[in-house]
Amino acid sequence: MTPLGSVVQGSLSKGLEVRLHPDVSVEEMRVGKFLVIQGRRSRFFCLLTDVTLGTASPRILANPPDPNNFFLQEVLAGSSTYGTLEVTPMLMITPEEQKQASLPAVESKLASFSAQTSVEFTLKPVKTIPSHFSQVYEAQELDFRTVFGWEDDPHRHNFSIGQPVDMEVPICIDLDRFVERSNGIFGKSGTGKSFLARLLLSGIIKQRVGVNLIFDMHSEYGWEAVCEGKTVNTAKGLRQLFPSQVQVYTLDPESAKRRGIRDAQELYLSFEQIEVEDLALVQQELNLSEASLDSALLLKNQLGKNWILELLNMSNEQIQDFCLDNNGSKSSVTALQRKLNRLTQLKYLRGVTRQNPFGQILETLAAGKHVVIEFGSQANLLSYMLATNMITRRIHQSYVKKAEHFLQTKKSSDRPLPLVITIEEAHRFLDPSISSQTIFGTIAREMRKYFVTLLVVDQRPSGIDKEVMSQMGTRVTALLNDDKDIEAIFTGVSGAGNLRSVLSKLDSKQQALILGHAVPMPVVVQTRPYDQKFYTEVGETAWEEIPDEDIFAAEEAAMSDLGF
Repeated sequence: MTPLGSVVQGSLSKGLEVRLHPDVSVEEMRVGKFLVIQGRRSRFFCLLTDVTLGTASPRILANPPDPNNFFLQEVLAGSSTYGTLEVTPMLMITPEEQKQASLPAVESKLASFSAQTSVEFTLKPVKTIPSHFSQVYEAQELDFRTVFGWEDDPHRHNFSIGQPVDMEVPICIDLDRFVERSNGIFGKSGTGKSFLARLLLSGIIKQRVGVNLIFDMHSEYGWEAVCEGKTVNTAKGLRQLFPSQVQVYTLDPESAKRRGIRDAQELYLSFEQIEVEDLALVQQELNLSEASLDSALLLKNQLGKNWILELLNMSNEQIQDFCLDNNGSKSSVTALQRKLNRLTQLKYLRGVTRQNPFGQILETLAAGKHVVIEFGSQANLLSYMLATNMITRRIHQSYVKKAEHFLQTKKSSDRPLPLVITIEEAHRFLDPSISSQTIFGTIAREMRKYFVTLLVVDQRPSGIDKEVMSQMGTRVTALLNDDKDIEAIFTGVSGAGNLRSVLSKLDSKQQALILGHAVPMPVVVQTRPYDQKFYTEVGETAWEEIPDEDIFAAEEAAMSDLGF
C-alpha cells in the first residue's frame, strides 16, 4: 500500500498537518475522505477536513512559473510547492500483543478481524497523536470494516446506510444504539431527507430492533410517493416493502382511496380528547393569546371534557353569564370561541367517536407492527401539530406505565418494545419557547428512559432548542447552507470546528455526514439508493404479488383483534 504523505506537525485539539508526497496529486484529495495513519504504536483512523497548497519560499509566489512551462512546474512540485492536508484523528487501535507493530504486522492482524473476533481490536477514543513523519494511507475496505462492522454481524444489528464516496464498501449504523436515543435527519429542502428517513426506518423494521410510529405529513412513508425529476417515477412506501409488518392509518380516507391504498385504517379523533396542552402547542397557528389559554383552562375546569363543543355552541348571552358566574373575561372567551371555530374544518375531528384511536394504535404497536399515520389533505401545520401532539402524549403515557411495570417485575416478557416516533417540521414542536412544555421536548430529554425516542426530520435545525439538540444521539445531515443551521448541527459535539467544512462541502443529493451515538466516528457517505435493488435486498414479498384476498383477510383479522 503506497503512502499518501507524512505527518509534519499538529496537535490533539486542532488536528494534524500532513504533507503530501511528490507523486500524489492534491486534486485526488477531497474533504470528508477517510484516512489511516500508522504510528509507531497505534493505528489512527482519521477524517480529512481541509486541503491547502504550500510553498517552500515566498519568492515562488512573487514570481510564479509561466503557465505553459510544465517542465519548471514539475521541477518545483513536491519540494518547493506541495499540498498539505488537515486531518482529524477520530479513533485508534493499539494491538495488545505487539506494541511496536509495523504496518505489515498490523495489517496482518487486522486481516484476521471478523465479527466474531472484534474484542481483540477495541476501538478507542483518541488520547494521543502519531509521531513526526508517520505515514498516512488511504483507507481500504478492511479499515472500513474494522470501524463500521459488517451488516451480517451476528452479534449486532448493523444496517448499511451507504458507502464512501470513492469506494464500494458498506458503512453500517448500529441500530441497537440508534434506537437508544433520539436522533435527527437534517438538510435543506430537496436534499433527500425523506429518502434517508425511509432507509433508516426500513432498517429498524428489517432488523426488528423496535417499532415505529410515523406521522406522515406529506404521505411519503406509508405508500408510494413521487420522486423528484423530469420523468414520472415513484418510490415504494414502507407498507409496500413490509406488508405484514406495517399498518397505515389515515386521517383522510378519501385521499387514501384516491392513492390506491387498499387497506388503510380510518382514524378519527374527538373534540373531548383535546387538552389545553394541545392548544398551547398550536397557539401560534390559532393565534391564541395567553389570556385565551387561561380562559380555556377555566372552561375545561368548569365544563369538563366536552368544554370545546359547549363553547362553540354558546351564544353571546351564555358566554356573558358564564363569565359573570366564574369571574372570566368575556372578550377572551369570545375570542377563544372564534379562533377554535377553525377546528371544525378538520375532517378527522368528531363531536363524539366510538373509536378508541389511542388504544387501537397501542394494540398495533404492542403486536410488533409499525404504524404510519397519513394526513392526506389535512397536512396543514395546525392539523399536523394538533393530531401529532394528541396521539403522542397518550402513547407516551401508556409507555411510562409499561416501563414502570417492567421496572417492578423485571420480567423480560414485560419489557416494552423500543418505540421510535418520527415527526416532520420538528422545529415547530421543539422551538425554544415551547419545547420545555411539549411532550416532544420531554421525550427528547428522557434519553429512552421509558423506551420512547424521537426521529426528527427537519430543514431548520437552528429552530430547535439547543438543549434538545444536545441530546440528539445520532445526526444524519445532508447539505446545509445557513451558518446558523450548520452551527446547530454541532451543538454538544466536541471538535466540531474541523467538521464544519466537511458538512458545507457535501453534494446536494445523496450525500450525508453521519455522526453520533450509532457510528464509531463521523463519516461522509454516498447514501444507499432507495431503488429496486434495495426493495429486493430489504423488503418482504412484493406488494403486487400478494393476492387481494390475503390482504383483506389480514385486514379483517386485525380489525377483529382490535375489537371492531
